[in-house]
Amino acid sequence: MTLAVMQPYLFPYLGYFQLVRAADTFVFYDDVNFIKNGWVNRNRILMNGAASYLTLQLRDASPFKKINEIRFTDNRPKLLKTIDQAYRKAPCFEVVRPVVEATLAMDTDRLSELAARSVQEISAYLGSSTAFQVSSVDHASTFGMERTERILALCRSNRATRYVNAPGGRALYDKVVFGRAGVELSFLQPRAVSYTQYANTFVPGLSMIDVIMFNPKEAVLELLGQYDLT
Repeated sequence: MTLAVMQPYLFPYLGYFQLVRAADTFVFYDDVNFIKNGWVNRNRILMNGAASYLTLQLRDASPFKKINEIRFTDNRPKLLKTIDQAYRKAPCFEVVRPVVEATLAMDTDRLSELAARSVQEISAYLGSSTAFQVSSVDHASTFGMERTERILALCRSNRATRYVNAPGGRALYDKVVFGRAGVELSFLQPRAVSYTQYANTFVPGLSMIDVIMFNPKEAVLELLGQYDLT
């Protein structure tokens, strides 16, 4: 069984969903410190041929707070209107717009819950079989452990024999340490991808919203497979 762990991001990029695809179980790491100017409450979409930030406005956000402690002010109607303006003429707008709307309609003011829902809604739309867990709910007993110790505890709890991490984890985790614990540590490296965005020069690294607005499900699934595990 393969496990992946990541902070909940709002409508994250393609590589995030590749990590979801690579795992049997995916844990939303919601009880770690919030990072300002990161990707937890914002991402980028295509506006007028260029990347533009889509940001959920927060209240009292602080790097001294855990992600699941942060709440947001309700600018969701504005976000939906912005997405409509950006993608109304995209080929998959009619089928994708309800997925975005269902996320933003969630009855919550908690950042972690809405961000996780954005991942779950898009994953369901794509027919993903990955199971989702929440660290503060399903693994509360591991809170306070050292970073590697906690990840290994999550692996043991899920009987995982492989842990897949984003490329940035190379500086954080040691394959030898994981191997001693009976867990194979792999890093997921996304390949460069491109697709048609209206008639513009391709703008990479945008929210998954962009990917599913311009590509039918079959094409999205092909893009999701464009990665290497090392």
